[in-house]
Amino acid sequence: MRKPIVALGVIAVIAASSLGVALAPSGDGDARAARPKPAGIHKIKHVIVIMQENRSFDQYFGTYPGADGLPRTASGEFSVCAPNPATGGCEKPFHDTRDLNAGGPHGQADALADVDGGRMDGFVGRAENAKVKGCKKNPDNPICSQRATNPDVMGYHDGSDIPNYWAYARNYVLQDHMFEPNASWSLPAHLFMVSEWSAHCTNRDDPFSCTNALQNPGPPPDRPNNPNATPPAYAWTDLTYLLHKRKVGWRYYVFTGTEPDCEGDEMICESVKQGARTPGIWNPLPFFTTVQDDGQLGNVTTLGGYFTAAKAGKLPAVSWIDPTGSVSEHPPGLVTAGETYVTKLIDAAMRGPEWKSTAIFLSWDDWGGFYDHVVPPHVDENGYGLRVPGLVISPYARRGFIDHQTLSFDAYAKFIEDDFLGGARLDPKTDGRPDPRPDVRERASILGNLVRDFDFKQKPRRPSILSPHPVSDLH
Repeated sequence: MRKPIVALGVIAVIAASSLGVALAPSGDGDARAARPKPAGIHKIKHVIVIMQENRSFDQYFGTYPGADGLPRTASGEFSVCAPNPATGGCEKPFHDTRDLNAGGPHGQADALADVDGGRMDGFVGRAENAKVKGCKKNPDNPICSQRATNPDVMGYHDGSDIPNYWAYARNYVLQDHMFEPNASWSLPAHLFMVSEWSAHCTNRDDPFSCTNALQNPGPPPDRPNNPNATPPAYAWTDLTYLLHKRKVGWRYYVFTGTEPDCEGDEMICESVKQGARTPGIWNPLPFFTTVQDDGQLGNVTTLGGYFTAAKAGKLPAVSWIDPTGSVSEHPPGLVTAGETYVTKLIDAAMRGPEWKSTAIFLSWDDWGGFYDHVVPPHVDENGYGLRVPGLVISPYARRGFIDHQTLSFDAYAKFIEDDFLGGARLDPKTDGRPDPRPDVRERASILGNLVRDFDFKQKPRRPSILSPHPVSDLH
């Protein structure tokens, strides 16, 4: 039964005003000298990174035509079947029309178990064990009311379930080899998104007090494994340090609400509050020494500021957008709620006067325990992690293009650095603030280049504004 998606209480987007850009005066003041038109990547003056939660590529786009999706036999049947220790049998992929998904645990140990040495067959067993454990502690979680058999980690959604996400893929760029930068959970993923590393530090003023921490970087004060509620010290260098140094504007927009993620091998736990002034797993920048010492804490702000800036033509060069639990697509958040929220974010940029110079990168921070069949490439001791969906939306994006390059969130940093920072990297040898990170992620030989997703010679495409409430088969 098809039904309209329920509207969310997200700030409404209204018609945008136009913005005139004056030509700069010449040196003698008698004439106006035309500024040279930007070329190539520099036609993008506003990068927006929208980070959602906990979905694998195969779960959202495993049946998308032309993509590296769920493997099939010559007759069209699914050829994979993940072992189910509870039954002694195995589970094949199935079309899941439920709006509420459970997923599975998604820490470092779970990534190793799910990949299982390249066999990609640990998903069902890990989900069963974690659900039993989690529901004993939190029996009222909506996930616990779902049927116990056939865990939904093998379920997939298609274009009838998530029509807007598939519409963006058809109209713009779908990346079918986007990998989580780290083989673990949300906190390290968000740290990699803004800094290309995840570490534990003992001294806020000494980057060399930091050691690699794939699973357990310093936890925020609200986490169970931080009983003294001590704020972590993220002393290594992050991307905002380079942006501030070059006077490039940035914002980290936070949707005030809750954050439901769990560390360790748990998949169900109590949500905690989050906001621009409540740093946490999805909002880690306020814990960085650089952000504090550079006086940039005010750049972490509420989501309302994004809609205001988009409408007024005042978006910064770089925007990161962080959801709240109910719209994050992190279980028990509904898929439809997340798609509605993301559509409103994208519509706001499209309706604004800066659309013609904007690139939107949309992804999901980790695989959330859901099945994916592609073995993650190895680049270093931290990753890559499992495959996640990736979309590029821009007036210069290639139409209906499927990007098969190997990518991770490191590619977002590389694009930002090439566009706004003259190619400067988070490199201890050159960035002016060295730290002991194991490598320079943006320089990994396997990492693709997001520039290939654009055609900067084409005329900027008109926005394709979508209804935030499309008809969906999810229920």
